Amino acid sequence: MILIITNKEDVHPTPVIEYLNERQIPVFRLNTESLLSDYEFCWYNNRKECDFRIKNIRNKLECRGSDITTVWERRPEAPKDLFIRNRPEINAHNLKEASGFLQFLRYYIRDIPSVGSIANDRAATSKMLQLKIALSVGFQIPDTCFSNRKEDIIRFAQKYEYLVLKSIENDNLWLGDEFEYIFYARKVKSDHLNEQTEDAFSQTVSYVQNYIEKAFELRITVVGRDIFACKIDSQIQDEDKGKIDWRQGYDYGLKHEIFDLPPAIAAKCRLFLQQMGLNFGCFDFIVTPDKQYIFLECNPNGQWLWIETETGMKISEAIAGFLAQS
Repeated sequence: MILIITNKEDVHPTPVIEYLNERQIPVFRLNTESLLSDYEFCWYNNRKECDFRIKNIRNKLECRGSDITTVWERRPEAPKDLFIRNRPEINAHNLKEASGFLQFLRYYIRDIPSVGSIANDRAATSKMLQLKIALSVGFQIPDTCFSNRKEDIIRFAQKYEYLVLKSIENDNLWLGDEFEYIFYARKVKSDHLNEQTEDAFSQTVSYVQNYIEKAFELRITVVGRDIFACKIDSQIQDEDKGKIDWRQGYDYGLKHEIFDLPPAIAAKCRLFLQQMGLNFGCFDFIVTPDKQYIFLECNPNGQWLWIETETGMKISEAIAGFLAQS
């Protein structure tokens, strides 16, 4: 039995489940936001064993912990659906208890082979840890500074004409009336930072790197030993959109194609994930005009379905194969 832990809105498991169904491999999807509304569950122990069972009351499928061979820790959300609403403080308490149970259950199964990991994914999102591991495996990386002091950022900036400002974790900000502001990476002229006030630095954490010229970018998806490299031509469109942060370039001529990744880079990607304790990761690289490969980051549970759609690379099939064979 393969357990997929995600949410109802997540479309990525769908093609993977289709591959598994074709092979008649049992799979159970747990949409965690509906833990209390769509599922019955029980964890228990006796003098001989510990085990648990979960039943989807909508489709009647069941999963027993002792039958799980692999786990896909995809995109779980905190429980939020209730059959019966009570006083707000009681609802909040019940949902918090369900969230705690769900988290502890996922820790309980952490030693089962997995794509995604409750034990390692969170730590692996640390940009600082990523850069440390990237250096240790031999990747080239940008010079980087995190600080809440203007003097640190100014000192760092003096070495470069341009910097890139990035968000550490929160890429979006809701400003009311359902208006969302997205923090894309921004290229700034270094000497313009002197014009900013002290509190523009002290009341946040600035994350800056030296700006690196791009020939193109790479999105490299690693599933176990399988590697899928996609070239993203972010520099070819007429508009500036997407040239600094390719996420802005979808409507401005952004192009994707399969890329033949040098074996040395592929080997370092596998080693990076090994040192992080992961079986899956989505890497972002810059390839410079003089063909240098610059590591930017690795998302330990990143999006990949759009890459499969754009290029035809069989990432879904690789994930299904990894889950089925582990």
